[in-house]
Amino acid sequence: MTKLRFVLAASLFPFLFFAQSPKKSFVVKYIDQPITVDGVLDESVWETAGSAHDFQQNFPSDSILATQKTEIKMLFDDTTLYIGIRQDAEGKDYLTPSLRRDYRAGNSDNISLLFDTFNDGTNAFLFGINPLGVRREALISGGGNDISGFVTSWDVKWRGESKIHDNYYISELAIPLTSFKFREGETKWRFNSYRFDMQTNERSTWIRIPQNQFIVSLAFMGDMVFEKPLGKSRTPLAIIPYVNGISGRDFENDITTNNVKVGGDAKIAVGNGMNLDITLNPDFSQVEVDNFITNLTRFEVSLPERRQFFIDNNDLFGNFGGRRDANPFFSRRIGIAKDTADNTIENRIIGGVRLSGKLNNNLRLGFLNIQTEEDSANEIASNNNMMFSLQQKVFSRSNIGMFFINRQSFNSPDFLDESEEYNRVVGIDYNLSSANNVWQGKAYGHKSFQPGDKQGNFSGGATLGFNTRNYGSFIDAVFIDEEFQSDLGFIPRTDIFKIAGNIRRSFWPKKGAVNNHGLEVFSIFTWRPNLDYQNTDHMINVEWGAELNNLSELQASYTNQFIFLTDEFEPTGKDDALALPGNTGYYFNSFELEYRSDRRKVFSYGLEPSFGGFFNGTRYSMEAFFNLRLQPKVNMSMNMNYDRIELPAPYAQADILLIAPRVDITFSKSIFWSTLVQYSNQRDNLGFNSRLQWRFAPLSDLFLVYNDNYFVNTFMPRNRSINLKLTYWLNI
Repeated sequence: MTKLRFVLAASLFPFLFFAQSPKKSFVVKYIDQPITVDGVLDESVWETAGSAHDFQQNFPSDSILATQKTEIKMLFDDTTLYIGIRQDAEGKDYLTPSLRRDYRAGNSDNISLLFDTFNDGTNAFLFGINPLGVRREALISGGGNDISGFVTSWDVKWRGESKIHDNYYISELAIPLTSFKFREGETKWRFNSYRFDMQTNERSTWIRIPQNQFIVSLAFMGDMVFEKPLGKSRTPLAIIPYVNGISGRDFENDITTNNVKVGGDAKIAVGNGMNLDITLNPDFSQVEVDNFITNLTRFEVSLPERRQFFIDNNDLFGNFGGRRDANPFFSRRIGIAKDTADNTIENRIIGGVRLSGKLNNNLRLGFLNIQTEEDSANEIASNNNMMFSLQQKVFSRSNIGMFFINRQSFNSPDFLDESEEYNRVVGIDYNLSSANNVWQGKAYGHKSFQPGDKQGNFSGGATLGFNTRNYGSFIDAVFIDEEFQSDLGFIPRTDIFKIAGNIRRSFWPKKGAVNNHGLEVFSIFTWRPNLDYQNTDHMINVEWGAELNNLSELQASYTNQFIFLTDEFEPTGKDDALALPGNTGYYFNSFELEYRSDRRKVFSYGLEPSFGGFFNGTRYSMEAFFNLRLQPKVNMSMNMNYDRIELPAPYAQADILLIAPRVDITFSKSIFWSTLVQYSNQRDNLGFNSRLQWRFAPLSDLFLVYNDNYFVNTFMPRNRSINLKLTYWLNI
């Protein structure tokens, strides 16, 4: 019996040790002497600073200490958080592909710092720097559970410099405390940091993050303890005016435009936790153009929001419902409308306000109100677009949210149908996120109201998933009434009951070229309630994927698909093509391979061939990307998508081609030039977008933007414009 107890105790010892291991923390010392931000930690006070050290390797293993040491020291005074970082390395062969701010961290040398200032495990601020002193910042929402909660469009003023030495580099940062939101009197923030070291092909984090988790997950953080409580945040009033000179020509409608636009934004802090954003006559001409997408489905494709005004605390507005099927608020709807020919055009925003942030430690508020202009020539009414939301934290990292959305037309113009005067949606969501991030889920119920249509109109769903090192799975159910409508949302289709789910098994070889590989089965089944719950769609996908130790990736998949067309559909996009008939079901199978090379190399590429059935015919596809890096100033890339669709006579055949070369040149940390060319015969468009940016002062820019679009078949011009825009960030 004694022997049995000894064996049992010995077997449980590692788990008991892990469970009882103390939480990592360090002290941030208060100082009253100035720090010069020059990448040289020569002030004597740095010698006494507390530090975050003993980083844990995250890749290629997540069970040992990092081979390259990292030490982060912090100090603070009444206005600023100072950070000094030493990162050991094998040499000076750093991978730094660009001098542009807000660089992509993957596949380059850099370090990122995450600050959970309200200690809620839900939202965080991220600041990053690389060996050349190039900076980036981002907002993390949704607990950092996936890439959708990682937003780099956020901008704030701060300083940072780096100095490279023989076997290490030093970075020094000064971040104004007004760049954060936090509670007055706070004595600690949750903190973590992750680092990419490309010379040894190592990822590391201060707090261990399992490889099956997203590296910015806020479930895994330590503490930075301030030597004295933080005072009240005194965020200055920021005024950001702009002036934009525009010259353009619409060749289709023979319209020439030459004018000057003036407007601006204001950012006002409300207490320590809230932001008030005000915009007047906003202009988004400098925003990066959307990437063309080949769409062979019957449904709309969502594209990411890039406009700065809509970014801060975006999860308070855009994370309700189901992201793919039933998202009641999709900010890209605002400022875009359909003309009388059903073409998508810009609908000018007159102005708006946006209030968002923390009311207290557990309650968040979001309020947005934007007015758009009437365009009688295109029969577009002036609309007031409003959303109000509240989110209450429950348990360790979960929350309950509710919202009200109202789209209301003004003046009731004669061309506006009575049924389109308003659209309102109310709803409640519960978001589950366990303390260790193993369990995640959501449950929601929404209802819409339209003139004379108040019965039914429900949307609801629930999802539950778990994610461990070796196994993962989720199940997702969605129901959307045929009459459910959200004019400010993304609802690709209504009248559906859909169930999706997956199961995954991962393997972690202890040696060899493969770091990890796994098998996944993913399926979606859709029924139509108004067709007596007829099954109209199913998709079953079986996929094997592997990640190699050299960062290259390999995947292979098989898909079985069924689509019942309730209405006729023409997939090739040809004007004179015969549509596939409705009330017909189609079964087909396809195979796909994908290979992505090591992106640390000067030249990298990816290939994704696929072939198989497509409705009653066949489809052959090839997706590819190529990237050439002449660091740190020049980056050239090419994305290509080719689809060959062969349907039996009398239906059409088509070759659909999308080619998008891009050149990015960063002349310095303040002058950037990027040119994107996009050719799509599906969209009948050849587009050129060239943007020169000069950041002449912190967050203040001069943009020169040239756009040119042509019809593909005739190479006749469609529209052309040139913009010269000046913005200036003024703190008062």
